[in-house]
Amino acid sequence: MSYEKLRERALAVYDYLPECQTMAMFASIRDIKPKKVWQLRRLRNLGINGLSIGTETGDDYTLRLANKGYTAKDIIDQCRKLDEAGIEYYFVYMTGLAGQGNGYWNAVNSAKVFSKVHPRFISVDSLTLFENTELYALAEQGRFIPAAERERIEELQTFIRHLQLRVHVFADSVSNFYPTAAYLPRDRNSILSELQNILDTVGEEEMQKYRHGLKSLG
Repeated sequence: MSYEKLRERALAVYDYLPECQTMAMFASIRDIKPKKVWQLRRLRNLGINGLSIGTETGDDYTLRLANKGYTAKDIIDQCRKLDEAGIEYYFVYMTGLAGQGNGYWNAVNSAKVFSKVHPRFISVDSLTLFENTELYALAEQGRFIPAAERERIEELQTFIRHLQLRVHVFADSVSNFYPTAAYLPRDRNSILSELQNILDTVGEEEMQKYRHGLKSLG
């Protein structure tokens, strides 16, 4: 929505729910880009706060692959506007999105970008392909090769190892073979050890069986 429409709706909320304190919402980097800092600050004063931003990655190659419509620089530029306006926001990161053999650099580059701004927390999901989706069709055609489960866990290790900010990381959705969470940098070594233990004790076949058994992410 435009600044004007968001402002109208926020004021309407207070007409009916004057006790409302916060209006959280999903957002894209594309939604933030047209708005000026002063507009974002006014929206914050109207109670709009807590944006969940589905970045999925901060790596330019993977952003193009996922057709996100923006670049890593855009993530930094737009989230710095949110920081200046005092709006809290949260990121989503997705292991496996870059495809087979690309997880390491996806993790390194994403961590580098995310560390330049101030997300309140980062939620980590793992790519799960379902029928009747474009990426599933590309995989069926051999044009996209999904990352193995071990590579995804190694990618998550790399992502956590390279994040240089104080942030909660939640990798506990059903899409993750091994659900875990940590506060960085305090829990960095312990979560890396947890993930390494999974790599050392669980085989790829068992992990793949879990992935193929997922019928929904709800």
